Parts: sequence; structure tokens; C-alpha cells
Amino acid sequence: MLIGYARYASSMADDEQCQRAVLVALGVDADFIHIDHGLTGTDRPRPALTAALSALSARDTLVVTTLERLARSVTDLSEIATDLAKRDVLLMFAGTVHDPKDPIGATVFDMLSQTFSTFETGLIHLRTMEGNARRKATGGFAGRTPLLDAQQQAKLFDLHSA
Repeated sequence: MLIGYARYASSMADDEQCQRAVLVALGVDADFIHIDHGLTGTDRPRPALTAALSALSARDTLVVTTLERLARSVTDLSEIATDLAKRDVLLMFAGTVHDPKDPIGATVFDMLSQTFSTFETGLIHLRTMEGNARRKATGGFAGRTPLLDAQQQAKLFDLHSA
């Protein structure tokens, strides 16, 4: 059985439809897709992920579009991969199925259970971009707060021009 999981930030509503379409294209029945809405923090509970993991039995496949949609940190990914491997659950991401009993799949699960900094760096970048998109969508400033207010900037400009 294929069980799909997706997670998207509230600022990226189009992302839900895109992930859902990819999961369906990969063979996941629409009734077996679990989606967490608007979750970006690492310590927030993810009820849809809990439901998806609970629905899996041995030899079922958890399907995600990309790894960053599944886990929010290297530690999180490591725990999920270890749990899936112990329960003999296959993992599909980026369109490829990884079987913990197959030598190549076992290697992938081992790598996912290890700490690798590029994944964490990518997640930090993704979180930053999602936060900036949220601030822009609500009309907030997306960037560093200026050290000088508008009046101070105008005075400096005038002094420089003089």
C-alpha cells in the first residue's frame, strides 16, 4: 500500500496542490494522502505525519515528494528513517523507492539515519525563504531592519550631497 505525506507552509498555498498532484501521479490514492498545513517550526506537532506513519504496515511504502517535506531537521529525519527501517516500511522520495532489505535501500536508510550537514543547511535556507515569503504576503518587511529611520537617511543624503 502507498501512503502519501505532504507538508507546506501557509504562505505557499499552491505548494499543497502541487505536492498532492505529484503524490497522485506516483500512484498514491487521494484518500491515502496526509497533509500538514502551514507547519514550519521544528518543534510543532505534525498530526498528518503521525497519521501517515500510523497507517503504515510492514512492506507498505511511505511516499513523499522530497525529503525536506518529510523532516524538519537531520535528527527528525534520522528518527523517521530508523523507525521505518525497523518496521520494514519502504520509503519513496524523488520518485525512487528505497527498500530497507535491499542492499542499496539499506545504504540509503543508513545515510538518512546519519548526520549530514548539507541537508540541515538546506533546511535552514528553506525555513528562511518560507519566513520571508510569509512576511511579504502579510505586508511585512522581508529583510534586515534598517539601522536608520527615513529622516536620518534623508539627513545623511543631504549632508553627503552638500
